[in-house]
Amino acid sequence: MHSHSTPRPYPDDPANSVMRVGQIGFDVPAALLARLGLQLQRVAPGEPIPGSFWGDEEAGIIGNTVYARDDTPVHSLLHEAGHLIVLPPERRLDVHTDATDSIEEEDATCYLQIVLADQLPGVGRARLMADMDAWGYSFRLGSTRAWFEQDAGEALKFLEERGLV
Repeated sequence: MHSHSTPRPYPDDPANSVMRVGQIGFDVPAALLARLGLQLQRVAPGEPIPGSFWGDEEAGIIGNTVYARDDTPVHSLLHEAGHLIVLPPERRLDVHTDATDSIEEEDATCYLQIVLADQLPGVGRARLMADMDAWGYSFRLGSTRAWFEQDAGEALKFLEERGLV
């Protein structure tokens, strides 16, 4: 089990070094999401992101759409997309901002975002896990990698049972 929180970045904060969507562009993530039945909507710089749970530059979700700006962290885009992917399609349409309060779905989402990172050239799971740690995701075993490799069996089982990995 884990919980994650999003600290507010400061100039000397390691969270400022996380990879942003603008660094990889919108085309590849949009194509990845489209293959998974989702849409990626680009939000103009400085505009509020619709459906963002954390606010600021964090990705948002409404229905089958993930919203992001150039300054949105890649891990945030993948995490919010993951929330929609783990939900049955009929539940997605009801989603606005907050996808779940289920620990099981939250863990599956974290696992899935790591796996999906391998489908984004220039990102990959190692970079994504480092960014998750820098941003402040917290796991019982300490690091995202330790959780993913040693403590994520239930999350993997959840995804396998639904044909998502």
